[in-house]
Amino acid sequence: MTTPLVEMDGDEMTRILWQMIKDELLLPYIDLKTEYYDLGLAHRNETNDQVTLDSAEATKKYGVAVKCATITPNAARVKEYDLKEMWKSPNGTIRAALDGTVFRAPILIKGIMPYVHNWSKPITIARHAYGDVYKNVEIKVPGAGRAELVFTGADGEEIRETIHEFQGPGIIQGIHNTDKSITSFAKACFNYALDTKQDLWFATKDTISKKYDHNFKDIFQEIYDTQYKKKFEAAGIEYFYTLIDDAVARVIRSEGGFIWACKNYDGDVMSDMVATAYGDLSMMTSVLVSPSGVYEYEAAHGTVQRHYYKYLKGEETSTNSIATIFAWTGALRKRGELDGIAELTAFADKLERACIKTVEDGRMTKSLSLISTCRNPVILNSLEFIQAIRATFDAL
Repeated sequence: MTTPLVEMDGDEMTRILWQMIKDELLLPYIDLKTEYYDLGLAHRNETNDQVTLDSAEATKKYGVAVKCATITPNAARVKEYDLKEMWKSPNGTIRAALDGTVFRAPILIKGIMPYVHNWSKPITIARHAYGDVYKNVEIKVPGAGRAELVFTGADGEEIRETIHEFQGPGIIQGIHNTDKSITSFAKACFNYALDTKQDLWFATKDTISKKYDHNFKDIFQEIYDTQYKKKFEAAGIEYFYTLIDDAVARVIRSEGGFIWACKNYDGDVMSDMVATAYGDLSMMTSVLVSPSGVYEYEAAHGTVQRHYYKYLKGEETSTNSIATIFAWTGALRKRGELDGIAELTAFADKLERACIKTVEDGRMTKSLSLISTCRNPVILNSLEFIQAIRATFDAL
């Protein structure tokens, strides 16, 4: 390696797997160069979350990052970790800094059958990575009063709308987005569809949200009509808009094989639905692509809290590490492509093949064994599974 990856370490069981992957699958084979940032919750708290901002800036500098799953704290986590405050989602912070789009796709393996049996092709979720509930402002209303939405222009002129006349306690949430970010999202989706020769679906709820969601719809349509329509027609692919609830019904009836673009929170929910329906949450790749050509790879799942508590008790865990391995391979492949290091790209490809072959040969973690058609799978613990992948890799 000539240029380092930005390495963002994380929390709980995925942090344990992170080190296992490095020790067993990376360091014995490649001269791994990373600029390391500890995004574990304790260290984020120590630095007042500055480490998260620093990791995003480093990603802009080096162009490629790989991220471990991290905790977004709730009230229980504030108490558990004795936090100074309820820190924001690190993913939300990084996505806002990079202004990118998250593309998530299932890892398909023979013998792991989708719960939706007509899904014969992968569905890629394109998730807007800025704004909405991830950058929201909330108020807990103490009692009766008027809630207003106010915008004060640079010239001092105000736009004011009443949200609600409260007769008692309640809650208020304010969300936002920008035309610039929505435009970047749209272009990223159209370009990705052209690159992969797949149809692009986009869905919001513009019939209810007649300004907020409708703005997304209008920007997508204008960009498609003026910049991409002829390119799509030449490529033989389609851009399709529908309401989010109609999209869900259409997706379930489909065979897959398309890109489904969603707003930020919609994409969060739907990517988990798609991943689970294809077999397992830990079988989903995720890459954040920014308009400036910066890439951040991660697993689409969380920190596997339940397994971590078992691990702390000294109990054996059988945690599927494939999505985290694919985060590393995605970052290493992109680093190899950008730096012209063919051996690094080939290593990433080979390691992914080793992961798939290990499972197809009947060696897997417990969660995969429950949905596999393999008659007599060998169930391995967390470390044994990674070591089995290493053995497969060495034999390829």
